Amino acid sequence: MKVGYARTSTLDQQAGLDAQIRELTAAGAEKIFNEQVSAIGKRPQLDAALDFIRDGDSLIVTRLDRLARSTRHLQEIVEAVKSKKADLGILNLGDTNSATGRLTFAVVGAIATFEREMMLERQREGIAKAKAEGKYKGRKPTARARAAEISALKADGVRPVDIARQLRIGRASVYRALASAPHV
Repeated sequence: MKVGYARTSTLDQQAGLDAQIRELTAAGAEKIFNEQVSAIGKRPQLDAALDFIRDGDSLIVTRLDRLARSTRHLQEIVEAVKSKKADLGILNLGDTNSATGRLTFAVVGAIATFEREMMLERQREGIAKAKAEGKYKGRKPTARARAAEISALKADGVRPVDIARQLRIGRASVYRALASAPHV
């Protein structure tokens, strides 16, 4: 059985997800797991796909970057697929089960890791430059801006959990605001 996996990083990329699903279907995927989450975080549908595959199945994805963001993670996925006695197919790479295919796969995986690291490096440099020029301030601290409101609610006997829920801020932010507030 061919099992497909499709992923985009954000919900805004619906067209990209739809295109992947079409490609996987055209490639013969009988079951497709899909999700719209960052490759860095938890990916329950990838875990479900890896759990679902059986001996003789093929896990297929449209592109390598939809599967893993680092060479290490890629190798973990490859090992998980192999442990199930299944194959891994990357549609835009062709055969990844021959010696040449495995070499191509490893090289492309290393390049993807390199690209990701270079992008993050450029991002950090851009942020540092913007900070130096006074253009980058980061996100405004929401809880500090509402410290008086938090203190007033606490003084009225509202529990921190309820304050967080009511103001739609994190519970830890409420505790930080209360800790820095004078005599609450």
